Amino acid sequence: MSLEQFKYDNKIVRLFIIATVLWGVVGMLVGLIVASQLAFSSFFNEYLAVPWLTFSRIRPLHTNAVIFAFVGNGIFAGVYYSLQRLLKTRMFSDKLSKINFWGWQLIIVSAALTLPLGYTTGKEYAELEWPIDIAIALMWVVFGWNMFGTILKRRERHMYVAIWFYIATFVTVAVLHIVNSFEMPLNFLKSYSVFAGVQDALVQWWYGHNAVAFFLTTPYLGLMYYFIPKAANRPVYSYRLSIIHFWALIFLYIWAGPHHLLYTALPDWAQSLGTVFSVMLIAPSWGGMLNGLLTLRGAWDRVRDDAVLKFMVVAVTAYGMSTFEGPMMSIKSVNAISHYTDWTIGHVHIGGLGWNGFLTFGMLYFLVPRLWGTQLFSRRLANTHFWIGTLGIIMYAIPLYWAGWTQSFAWKEFTPAGTLANPNFLETVINIVPMYILRALGGLLYFVGVLIMVYNLMATAKQGKFINDEAAEAPALEKNYSHSGKEDWHRAIERRPVQFMILTLVMILIGGAMEIIPTMVVESNIKTIASVKPYTPLELEGRDIYVREGCYNCHSQMIRPFRDEVARYGEYSKAGEFVYDHPFQWGSKRTGPDLAREGVLNPSASWHFVHMYNPKDVEERSIMPPYPWLFEEGSFNPDEIADKIVLMRKIGVDYPEGFENEAEAKLWEQADAIVAQIMNDKPELNPQRDTEIIALIAYLQRLGTDIQAEQTATK
Repeated sequence: MSLEQFKYDNKIVRLFIIATVLWGVVGMLVGLIVASQLAFSSFFNEYLAVPWLTFSRIRPLHTNAVIFAFVGNGIFAGVYYSLQRLLKTRMFSDKLSKINFWGWQLIIVSAALTLPLGYTTGKEYAELEWPIDIAIALMWVVFGWNMFGTILKRRERHMYVAIWFYIATFVTVAVLHIVNSFEMPLNFLKSYSVFAGVQDALVQWWYGHNAVAFFLTTPYLGLMYYFIPKAANRPVYSYRLSIIHFWALIFLYIWAGPHHLLYTALPDWAQSLGTVFSVMLIAPSWGGMLNGLLTLRGAWDRVRDDAVLKFMVVAVTAYGMSTFEGPMMSIKSVNAISHYTDWTIGHVHIGGLGWNGFLTFGMLYFLVPRLWGTQLFSRRLANTHFWIGTLGIIMYAIPLYWAGWTQSFAWKEFTPAGTLANPNFLETVINIVPMYILRALGGLLYFVGVLIMVYNLMATAKQGKFINDEAAEAPALEKNYSHSGKEDWHRAIERRPVQFMILTLVMILIGGAMEIIPTMVVESNIKTIASVKPYTPLELEGRDIYVREGCYNCHSQMIRPFRDEVARYGEYSKAGEFVYDHPFQWGSKRTGPDLAREGVLNPSASWHFVHMYNPKDVEERSIMPPYPWLFEEGSFNPDEIADKIVLMRKIGVDYPEGFENEAEAKLWEQADAIVAQIMNDKPELNPQRDTEIIALIAYLQRLGTDIQAEQTATK
């Protein structure tokens, strides 16, 4: 059989490698700053109190930079390298490859500019505004087009297991991103989710959990199945286990999102589904972990000396730890302890730093010497990076576990007299600051290891010569292939990529549809409350400011039906309270107290005025940043309030026809009333009605008062 000559495109891999390293440094540096803001809050809050560097604004910048910039570029680098070699062909289109690269970098730069400036949708891991969402969808289509074009012109008949995971990643991320990005634009950089309250929460965490599943996990499992056998020069341990791992994982994963919403206002049946499928996920996840580790059978002696294998072994082990811990945290009795605490942050970073970070580092140490045709500059530096990074992960995670348990037990503790042992929420924050300091030191160690890697990779590239177009040869794929004899069903589908993609799509749509559709069409899932009314124009403006400042990053708005939470915050939250919330603001971590009943517990306008200007004026030990820019005269200009009212009506808010014509007058009327409240209490504050703080106070005063009105009416 004659061989065809062709060349692999290494240039696109080089571009994505450079971007991976660059954005990795940026994203981790921002993460180190975020961790330091909690550990050394006095310094940041006194000397660096500027809007674009506030914790609540740059925390989303860190998560987006690490997930979509560092990990995203790492995925593209690994896929573009491995796909060509697994299919024995060059990428379908060099032009599409370049569009994919430069388009993705433009998206990242757009995120880096908009998030610190406060342009956000207020939905975790999906904060980017609608024009950027559209750009993400377009670039994802470009990537999928290029990938499937390459698969269709392949010279290998059967698709290797890594490609199965690449296909599942493309299909599922597209579905997740499109559904969760249903937004109604107000202007070029402001939109509102078309979903509200409980429905929005379910869609968001269906997306949020599966962004972890299908952006941070499935593509990396594909990379694991390619790079571990290559680095170890061993075949994958079990082909059959690969099949079970793949199909069980993609079917089960999509159901697990509701475990982020246990004990909330989400219907119980949805919570139970999330718990059951989360626990079931242990089996396929650990099957994949064992398949990866057992691939190294007979090569363990090399792990001691080979930094690439060391990074990959720890990465797969971290994957196993995370995929055991996650299902355990999905059990209600465990979730009652873990949710809203730093335990969850520690859990996430075992996956992020260990699984994604270390597998990426191992891949980079594998690729750079080969692409530049040389040996790694320093094996000693690579091993130093490994040990510093490993120590950094341990020093990062263990304090957060300790902090999480400390938080939860302190929140739940009662005195013998039946009162809260720690009624002042701030005490539970101050107690864990030493853990935050240790976490920051662990992050610093991890970051130092990354800088060592950057130097090592640059020195490696400098001593070699890059291979732009790598020559290769392979026999052409037989056109008129016919199989004789009995063929395993999976072998048959492995040579039919389009059918494989459709089957994958069906598998992931089942779980999503079964969870989301009932909450949209069955009214009994979201019981309405007669006293719950739409926000006033000023409250709506204040809510937008609340979302812009990222307050949900530290404060929840969801009181669970626990004795301690009801004692601390008031009546537990009901689904009907959130029917006008676009987007929902339940939060996922409490660095500050829950605000669901803030309007009932703390209605004082003057207190909020002083507290937001400088929290230390209220409590000297507070670690909350000040927000002086909210007090600038003329900062509040509600030119778009009429348009907001019209838009809100379109997405289901019960504003009467024509209300937009009187909205601005009502807005200033309420603003004047709040100014009068402050002046009556503390005239020396001299509030101005055209400042954003007045609108924010209106929103905070509203929180929780609707359900209070319902209870009063009942009595």
